Amino acid sequence: MFNISEKAVSEISRLLNEEDDNTMFLRIKVVPGGCSGFSYEMGFDNEIGDTDQVFEKNSVKVVIDKFSYGHVDGGTLNFSDGLNGTGFGIENPNATAQCGCGSSFTV
Repeated sequence: MFNISEKAVSEISRLLNEEDDNTMFLRIKVVPGGCSGFSYEMGFDNEIGDTDQVFEKNSVKVVIDKFSYGHVDGGTLNFSDGLNGTGFGIENPNATAQCGCGSSFTV
């Protein structure tokens, strides 16, 4: 299971409205790299693969490929717009460590 917070749903909806394409969704990928071993990539896409996992909340879709899902299963996509930074982040229960800047993780 993968969760999407209400603030993340709201921000994804806002961004998708700017795209003016109702076939788009947010894709999350885990890629090798960063100082801790893996990092996250997020972007809009419109093609769903056979092994992709699809999560939907309030008509917002988040799609995660099979490899990436194995690293974020049980996690939550959040959006922060506070004083400590603005952007999307993943609370990942599978991460055993994170780098100091929080942009990469170890499993």
